[in-house]
Amino acid sequence: MVDVGAFVGQIFVVVLLIVIAIFVIVVIFRSIRIIPQAYSGVVERLGRYQRTLSPGLNLLVPFIDRLRPLVDMREQVVSFPPQPVITEDNLVVSIDTVVYFQVTDARAATYEIANYLSAVEQLTTTTLRNVVGGLNLEEALTSRDNINGQLRVVLDEATGKWGLRVSRVELKAIDPPHSIQDSMEKQMRAERDRRAAILTAEGSKQSQILEAEGRRQAAILGAEGDKQAAVLRAQGEAEAIQMVFHAIHAGAPDEKLLAYQYLQTLPKIAESPSSKLWIVPSELTQALQGIGEAFAGRAPAGRAPTSGADGVPAPAGPPAAPAATSAPSGTLSEAANAAVAAAREAASAADDIASEATDRLS
Repeated sequence: MVDVGAFVGQIFVVVLLIVIAIFVIVVIFRSIRIIPQAYSGVVERLGRYQRTLSPGLNLLVPFIDRLRPLVDMREQVVSFPPQPVITEDNLVVSIDTVVYFQVTDARAATYEIANYLSAVEQLTTTTLRNVVGGLNLEEALTSRDNINGQLRVVLDEATGKWGLRVSRVELKAIDPPHSIQDSMEKQMRAERDRRAAILTAEGSKQSQILEAEGRRQAAILGAEGDKQAAVLRAQGEAEAIQMVFHAIHAGAPDEKLLAYQYLQTLPKIAESPSSKLWIVPSELTQALQGIGEAFAGRAPAGRAPTSGADGVPAPAGPPAAPAATSAPSGTLSEAANAAVAAAREAASAADDIASEATDRLS
């Protein structure tokens, strides 16, 4: 028969051993703490600060030491909601801020301030209102770097005793009222229109100046071209005259050829139907006399030539001066026709003389 007392004693021993094992496991678990990298732990012994645990394996006294929540030692970025701020010119603007800070002392961040995030937010808001309150809207919009610098200095100085270091403060957005935004847009639009009008006027001015300069240069170049053309034309005519002059003298034409060329030109004088006055050159008689002598068989000089179809000798005399005759239209037409007919007859009669003279010149 089984002994009840011994059995109960064995059960008690087993339970006691189990309790002791559980106690040892709990003690070991509470004695060992592993702190992650970039975190710090604050240890309190019997409710009083004892030490700060660094990252890695740490041992604690169980049931005496207590580890507070870990503190993040990395740099943190906190974006605060928009805050209404009144500027110097009594305009309410909404400003968003972003604060970059880092916990440098876990003990101070735990015991010097209850909630350092809320404290940083409130301190940022009050400092921002103090800084922006001394600026007008235009200065606030254009002086962000100055505002950021002032905020960082004030926040870094105030949060130093809390174990925090504010590295940077940025204004994310500055939103003026909608009415002010509309006015600013109208002002900027008017300014852009003014600049566009100025640039258009300047472009038109430069265009007109360039066009006038181009016309002036074109006129100058045209005048220079006309000048050069006139000079070259005059030089060409002069050279042509000189060449004709030298050619005539080099060919040594006689009086017969010259008289023949002279008589060929005479009919052109009376070709105009509006001629009212016909000038008879004094050389006409000499030319007719030379042609008549050549046609009669080269009569010697001083012999009186015959003119006309009836062969009546014409009196010889000195050459007459050019005479101007003015007669009625009927008489003038008859005289002109007679002169033209006589010249044409003399010209046809001198064809053979011209041929002979041409042969001599060649």
